[in-house]
Amino acid sequence: MLAVVVVVVVAASVASIVVVVVVVVVVVVVVAIIIVLIVVVTVVLAILILVVVVVVVIVVVAVVVVVKVVAVVVVVVVVEL
Repeated sequence: MLAVVVVVVVAASVASIVVVVVVVVVVVVVVAIIIVLIVVVTVVLAILILVVVVVVVIVVVAVVVVVKVVAVVVVVVVVEL
């Protein structure tokens, strides 16, 4: 009878240790996934901001070039008149 009690106590101890280990592993995995998602979202936002900045710079340069070309054409037309 004592052997059965010892086996049950040891089995319960091992089971509780296994449960604790599984819970810790699950928590660590969930935290790691959350950190990876935060990093991915941050990188994606940084790339999107960079793309927006590049597009804005290209548009500004294009507008400046068009304005200069129009100014040169106006000057040439005025001089020809």
